Amino acid sequence: MPSSVKTSVRASVSAALLLLVAGCGTSGGVRESGAASVSVRAAPPESAAPRLPREIPALGPRTRAALPETSRQALVVTGDAADDNRATAMLYERRDRRQGWRPVTDPWPAHNALRGWTDHHRQGDLKSPVGVYGLTDAGGRLPDPGTKLPYDRGAGFTARGTGFDGESLAGSFDYVIAVDYNRRPGVTPLDWTRPLGAGRGGGIWLHVDHGGPTQGCVSLPKARMKELLRTLDPADEPVVVMGDAQALGR
Repeated sequence: MPSSVKTSVRASVSAALLLLVAGCGTSGGVRESGAASVSVRAAPPESAAPRLPREIPALGPRTRAALPETSRQALVVTGDAADDNRATAMLYERRDRRQGWRPVTDPWPAHNALRGWTDHHRQGDLKSPVGVYGLTDAGGRLPDPGTKLPYDRGAGFTARGTGFDGESLAGSFDYVIAVDYNRRPGVTPLDWTRPLGAGRGGGIWLHVDHGGPTQGCVSLPKARMKELLRTLDPADEPVVVMGDAQALGR
């Protein structure tokens, strides 16, 4: 090979090697001599959105706001309509505020007052009061089934007569839990003190279902009443949230 050709080939190879070395370490190919070095890094992953606490389904902002911050047990009793006397009850608990409420029972069938629900209960209106109320005191005709609530047993819990559908009321008060509507918490459910006055009614209880509508109370199957009594804990400040779906959704 002529020396002039060899010289030309060596020059071409040297130039290519210089270009290759100059381009190492760049992400976009050959870098111009004297250009600033740019470091390209993958974008950090976006932070996960904070997990919101679980809320009780179908409760609106006003009802949620009425739940005491210190309560960790809530029995939610929901009627389909304002004039309906059939309802569904479910117990919820919250052990960790960051996670919120979770159901701890299946839905239970329930009855409420003959004429449905009201947000201004009056004596004899045959409606159940809408709202959030404490559950602090229990009692019944039968022995204490193992509740942590104060339990008053006595003959005063004997139910007599028939209901609106002609059903016997016997056994309806075998187990009761007083709803803290127009009553003084911390006393037997048989106490008739009415802080709002007699005209605003009272004596609203959770009690054993007798197969028909009530005069103002909420009734549950007997086995469910026993389960509820054994589950509620005064240290958890239990409440009942009760009303028709539309009212509770506000």
